[in-house]
Amino acid sequence: MVVAPYLDTLLLLLVAAAAINDLSSRRIPNRLLLGGLAGALVLHALSADPRQALLAGLGGVVTGLLIFMPFYLLRGMAAGDVKMMATVGAFTSPTDVLEIAVLAWCAGGIMALAVVIYRGRLRLALANLWGLVRPMLLRLPAAPSTARESVGSIPYGLAIAAGTIYLLIGRYA
Repeated sequence: MVVAPYLDTLLLLLVAAAAINDLSSRRIPNRLLLGGLAGALVLHALSADPRQALLAGLGGVVTGLLIFMPFYLLRGMAAGDVKMMATVGAFTSPTDVLEIAVLAWCAGGIMALAVVIYRGRLRLALANLWGLVRPMLLRLPAAPSTARESVGSIPYGLAIAAGTIYLLIGRYA
């Protein structure tokens, strides 16, 4: 059975629902992600080569977790975003989830810049960035970590959805 169109359709529905939830409530429901993960596993099991499909999906999950986990640990990203990227990986493969992550970083960067400019916090954002980069550039000893004022956050589920949709459009264009 050819399952790729079904995987892509379910993935599209999943990222759309996650982005809408993230925009409205700033949360990505675990039930949504678990349902998506279960759907991906079932579809992989129905594929022509279930062993290969399940291994690719598992590799995608691990890659998605490993790519975004450092950002979560540095408190730059919420756990739901990490879980969403892992779930997206279950539908794709390690290579695809890496491409989606890069696309999401690009979309997230544009979103973050727009939010910073809209809120008039560009000067604070640049000061925070300089505080992070300065010790490395000037080869200074690492300064003790000080809490910096946040310039705001973005619903990163939207950025992940944008990267995923861009990849899926590329498959069918």
